[in-house]
Amino acid sequence: MPFEQDSLFVDRLSRPLADRLRPTCLDEIVGQDHLLAPGAPLRRMLDSRRLSSFILWGPPGCGKTTAARIMADHSDMHFVALSAVFSGIAELRKAFDDAAKRRLTGQATLLFVDEIHRFNRAQQDGFLPYVENGTVTLVGATTENPSFELNSALLSRCKVFVLHPLDREALGKIIVRAEQEAKRELPLTDEARDTLCALADGDGRYLINLIESVLQFADPDSKMDSAALTRIVQQRSPVYDKDREGHYNLISALHKSLRGSDPDAALYWAARMISAGEDPLYLLRRLTRFSMEDVGLADPNALQFAISAWDAYERLGSPEGDIALAELIVYLGTAPKSNSSETAWMYAMQAAKETGSLNPPAHILNAPTKLMKQLGYGKGYQYDHDTKDGFSGQNYFPDEMPRRKLYHPVERGFEREIIKRLDYWEKLRRRINSGKKSEPES
Repeated sequence: MPFEQDSLFVDRLSRPLADRLRPTCLDEIVGQDHLLAPGAPLRRMLDSRRLSSFILWGPPGCGKTTAARIMADHSDMHFVALSAVFSGIAELRKAFDDAAKRRLTGQATLLFVDEIHRFNRAQQDGFLPYVENGTVTLVGATTENPSFELNSALLSRCKVFVLHPLDREALGKIIVRAEQEAKRELPLTDEARDTLCALADGDGRYLINLIESVLQFADPDSKMDSAALTRIVQQRSPVYDKDREGHYNLISALHKSLRGSDPDAALYWAARMISAGEDPLYLLRRLTRFSMEDVGLADPNALQFAISAWDAYERLGSPEGDIALAELIVYLGTAPKSNSSETAWMYAMQAAKETGSLNPPAHILNAPTKLMKQLGYGKGYQYDHDTKDGFSGQNYFPDEMPRRKLYHPVERGFEREIIKRLDYWEKLRRRINSGKKSEPES
């Protein structure tokens, strides 16, 4: 549906503050200079009035819709706006049909689609012929990662511009503009102004709503501190969807903080996820996986610690079980790290694919029947426990396959001891294979 234009008779002060502060030109949009400053990619496209289809990807309140409204004024194209929340196939078909008629008269159409990721795959496919033949220039806005939410065919026909959450400087500019519009300063201490920006969490629209609450409920004759501010405004829940990109970003941050041996950062990211409503059992599952993938044999106790913490949480629940989660995060963050077992498995899988169906060497095959014994099964096998060193040094790879070293332990934690054992066995193997009598090593 098209954006509504103001009437000459509308009382400006009766309009919401967010509407009164809405930018009317590109230079008034804050926090997106990487796209909209003079010479930036999107600004160059708009100034040239030669738009190609593109997607605006960014979090709520960063200026996507506002930028689209201003684009209409910077373009000689007919502007049509739809919302995927309220529009369906009928609205899309009408927009395309009308655009095709305008095209016959030489007028191009800029079609803005808000929340474009809410269209299903079939609906997104419906854009393709009209975008490809130039019937419409599509500008889509989305809060979700286009790589996951939009068809690859549609993405291949559109550029993607990433808008950032508003930083402290950008939010500060909005506060100043709000004070100018209200013709008075917000009754806040410097600390409370910082708190106001923190509560906004990068969302300019939400910040303006907070400002409106302050202007409405605060005593203009005395400055509020942070505690007083939080009593009159409601703290915003962190932006987090358990089935969306935010979820995967935070679990990635947790995993990489642990891998980087930073338990403090790992605790922070875990707390962010839990406070946003994540299931603690999901975190415990991921941490158990981490204990195998990234700690591994550098600390063999890590896996048992993870399973015990998981079991403790299931027995205790929250909040008591949260301590088990915290202890596990600290343990894994401070443990020595090794992915040697995972790497060895990858090498082994690669070797298995390369070598096909080679048989084990005959001497390590069991021979339960007379025929199998006649065929040489088990012939020459040496029982390691019967050797002087408890090590026979025999070959266990297929006869047709050269010996490969698949496991490469690291010089960290318990694997230092494993390296000593492997070195000892390798020396014995070389002696045996060279015909020398092996001697036990101290």
